Amino acid sequence: MGSQVHADITIYTNQRCPFAHRAHITLEELGIPFKEEIIDLDTPRTPEYLKINPRGLVPSISYNGEIITESAIVAQFLADAYPSTFLPASSDPKGPLVRARINFFADTWSSKIQPHLFKLIYRAPSGSEAEEVAQGAAAEVIKEIEPLLDTAAPFFGGSDKLTLAEALVAPFVVRLFTWAKHGLLPASLFERLEKEAPNFYKWAQAVNKHPSVLSIYKEDVIVDATKKRIAKLKAEV
Repeated sequence: MGSQVHADITIYTNQRCPFAHRAHITLEELGIPFKEEIIDLDTPRTPEYLKINPRGLVPSISYNGEIITESAIVAQFLADAYPSTFLPASSDPKGPLVRARINFFADTWSSKIQPHLFKLIYRAPSGSEAEEVAQGAAAEVIKEIEPLLDTAAPFFGGSDKLTLAEALVAPFVVRLFTWAKHGLLPASLFERLEKEAPNFYKWAQAVNKHPSVLSIYKEDVIVDATKKRIAKLKAEV
């Protein structure tokens, strides 16, 4: 971790949001002190917040008065400001390659896996359609993610500590397993992943119990919000 004096950091967040969760994992894992302002995502954004982030999204951070937005950018900025095993500096001999591997992993999850999961939760299909989407998600994890975790020990790239790769993907992984636990996703998805994606499944177990991942994660709140969203979607059909 960096030896510099800690910056004055305020995070504008909502702890239900998986994207804001990325920034919280990073702050916790790097041991960075911060102030927090909760943004209500169920009401129109205030004029004050729109001055901070005109898009109205979370997270945003104020870093010594400078505003930084977009979750992946916020997480990487903090990792660069406090270099450690979480993300090696680009000047480190191994830094550029490690950073490229992490970016590819996070991009693969976002582009190949996330669309299936969002379809399951935000479209709330049922019956054979839900099973088809779930199997599509499993197939993509097996094909795209499983090979990228062959050196996990237990974390990405053989690290024994959490890395930026986990910070960027863990918010979605922990929700994935929470939804399965509460019957919000087809059980067949996880039966297949445990059998055919052992690297991913083992890595996910380590991620899902890590203190930095769980620091703001309230399972009951996430489940309640997801059930309400699904009920609303089904009522609109």
